[in-house]
Amino acid sequence: MSFWQGKRILITGGAGFVGHFLVDRMVNQLGVDRDDIIIPRSKDLDLRVWENCLEATKEVDLVIHLAASVGGIGFNMKNPATLFYDNAIMGIQLIEAARRNDVGKFVALGTICAYPKFTPVPFKEEDLWNGYPEETNAPYGLAKKMMLVQSQSYRQQYGFNSIYLLPVNLYGPRDNFNPDSSHVIPAIIKKVVDAQEEGRKSIELWGTGKATREFLFVRDCAEGILLAAEKYDKPDPVNLGAGREISIKDLGELICRLCEFDGKIVWDSTKPDGQPRRCLDTSRAEREFGFKARTDFEGGLKETITWYREFRSGKVKKF
Repeated sequence: MSFWQGKRILITGGAGFVGHFLVDRMVNQLGVDRDDIIIPRSKDLDLRVWENCLEATKEVDLVIHLAASVGGIGFNMKNPATLFYDNAIMGIQLIEAARRNDVGKFVALGTICAYPKFTPVPFKEEDLWNGYPEETNAPYGLAKKMMLVQSQSYRQQYGFNSIYLLPVNLYGPRDNFNPDSSHVIPAIIKKVVDAQEEGRKSIELWGTGKATREFLFVRDCAEGILLAAEKYDKPDPVNLGAGREISIKDLGELICRLCEFDGKIVWDSTKPDGQPRRCLDTSRAEREFGFKARTDFEGGLKETITWYREFRSGKVKKF
């Protein structure tokens, strides 16, 4: 409790997917006063503007930078320049503004997309610079990766306490289910539920299904971020994940089973698979600040599917 008490905390992206669970845990489990949490909304405070970054970080003790311009493979392919610029400029300006305003600690959220395309599995933090990222993710991944360079150089030159976390693909209730920008789990869930409601007997998914991914439940991710904010003060990047992988084919079949959809999956192999494999070595997070994912994958998927069906029916709101 002593770490959190009396701190003014800026959470960029605090009104979003991860931010919702982060704030909930801070207030209801860590005893943080809600009035001490600052959550700028992008429509009110564009963090691509330097003056706004300076204003947002004034009289702040801790910054947790979640805000990002992000999407799935299709979105990445259509918007590489936007993804690079928005994410790079926000990170660069926020860290510099936090340094100028004497913020005590900065928690930068990177991305699994920063890893090289052919990283040996499981991905170890030491392999982060051993190649170029997968092409469809590279502009986004490299923009977010620059926060690691900035964090380490600012620590070296200024003694600025900035840490860098690498969360794997996230999923859970309140995820983005917009088909133009969603990631794979909400995209598949939406396709399955749409097909059921429309009486269709098949769904179409991108790629071959052979690629693998690792997924971290959003509530677990929030726990990992807060543990790192409280207990980790080193320059080395840290993976946040569950330490298990599943093929997209098996994922699609699992979601169909959990949704009780007995239709067929048609694979469009003309579309890209993205990175061939993704699975993290999560030992550093457990060793350094005691984080270990606790949510059973199938249980997390069931909770996500239930929430989405309730959201579609109007029983719950997104935020």
